[in-house]
Amino acid sequence: MSGNPNEIKLVNNAMSNATRRKIMNFLSAGDKSTEEIGEEVGKTMLDFHLKLLQQASLIEIEEGTVKLSEYGKNFLKEKEDKSADKNADLSQAKPIEITEVRQLLPCIADSSKFRVIANMAPPLVGTLKVLEPLFPRGRYSDKIGALIIQKGEVITTIYGTGKVTLTMIKSESEAKEALEKLRSTINEAIAKGVAPAPREKIRVEPMEIYKYLPQTNCGKCGEQSCYTFAIKLMSGEVSLDKCIPLKEPEYAINLEQLQVLSAYV
Repeated sequence: MSGNPNEIKLVNNAMSNATRRKIMNFLSAGDKSTEEIGEEVGKTMLDFHLKLLQQASLIEIEEGTVKLSEYGKNFLKEKEDKSADKNADLSQAKPIEITEVRQLLPCIADSSKFRVIANMAPPLVGTLKVLEPLFPRGRYSDKIGALIIQKGEVITTIYGTGKVTLTMIKSESEAKEALEKLRSTINEAIAKGVAPAPREKIRVEPMEIYKYLPQTNCGKCGEQSCYTFAIKLMSGEVSLDKCIPLKEPEYAINLEQLQVLSAYV
């Protein structure tokens, strides 16, 4: 495959999805049948995922057998080489402390839960991006300069300024426990001096996305139902901004949850 923009776009689109990345890594061990791939990554939308990889010239399919193309093999090798060369040095980072829990406010989406605002010192600034692999559902956002971590319903956002927010927290004691765990995890990595290598993030299922959608089936997004929207969001056919109700204040926390989840589909 040449390096023209359209072909690069096909590859980027194909590799933007966690399931398709998992298929590529699975095939690196050798040719597989479509049945074997389905057992490994799940059969939901498998034909669609294979079609996108094939269109990007990353795989070849013949009589039910799937294998990496030469381009696909070279693509994975180049990716491995870049990963090996990537500098994840933490030797200059200083151990952090949670200096205060400033506010405990009711969550908009669930008044029985809380939104916690705390402060971390010293601020980690650019080091946050290196720390992303520490958390299976961690994503660094260049746009807001923050590391966003999801664990169950709780979303923790660590900003480069030192500000830390937690949503959907049950109590102040749970908040303090979560913050202590966060502190110890980060400080263990800093003590070692090197962050762990990037790893595949947890797969997101359509139902997990669906439960945070409004579930009104209003059709304003152009889809027949919220569940159809969830499936298309997973395949990259729609974006979150198409869901009009999510822009309402009552769905603010739902939107925050979905923004995290959609980063891994």
